[in-house]
Amino acid sequence: MTLISRGWLGFAGSLVLGAGALAPAPVLAQTAGKADQWIHVRVENKDDSGETVRVNVPIEMAVKVLPAIHHENLQGGKVRICKGDLNDVDLHTLLDAVRSAKDGEYVTVQGKQEDVRVAKNGGYLYIHVTEKKPGEKAAKATANKDSKVEVKVPMKVVDALFSAGKDELDIVAALHVLSSSGDMELVSVKDDENTVRVWIDSKNVSD
Repeated sequence: MTLISRGWLGFAGSLVLGAGALAPAPVLAQTAGKADQWIHVRVENKDDSGETVRVNVPIEMAVKVLPAIHHENLQGGKVRICKGDLNDVDLHTLLDAVRSAKDGEYVTVQGKQEDVRVAKNGGYLYIHVTEKKPGEKAAKATANKDSKVEVKVPMKVVDALFSAGKDELDIVAALHVLSSSGDMELVSVKDDENTVRVWIDSKNVSD
């Protein structure tokens, strides 16, 4: 799985699992009775165990719990971005450029190891990454054997993420905006080990 795949999966998993683990039972029961948006994570393992993990957390609960989490780069509902991971890239300048630009496909990379596509359309930011299997026959690899990451995020959620200031992502602010964005699939990861899906809707159970 690529670094990009691990990053998105780790973010989604930490957000949902952290909120669910730290929330007291009375809060869970109280929140579950409301018709609010829920964030869902489903992980299907492709090994012999065939294990499937489903996590469902009300966004309202996550918004309340995240500020209480202080673990490594996640502090008080904000994620600190290590400068070493950015390779001297100013994310705020890039975001402003994307926000003010017309809809279109901004980045298309077709390489021997991976294909990358970054685009904006209809108020959404799209990121698609396909990691190809190494070897001489990589070009003939089937779609099922390639590792794929697909991300779809409303631009207003991206704006909220970067509202914290330089080198930080405001997860709580993004969740507030996300809760009013309607049902949608956010992240899809498929590789030879796992299939991961992250989405939001008004159901208190996952598919």
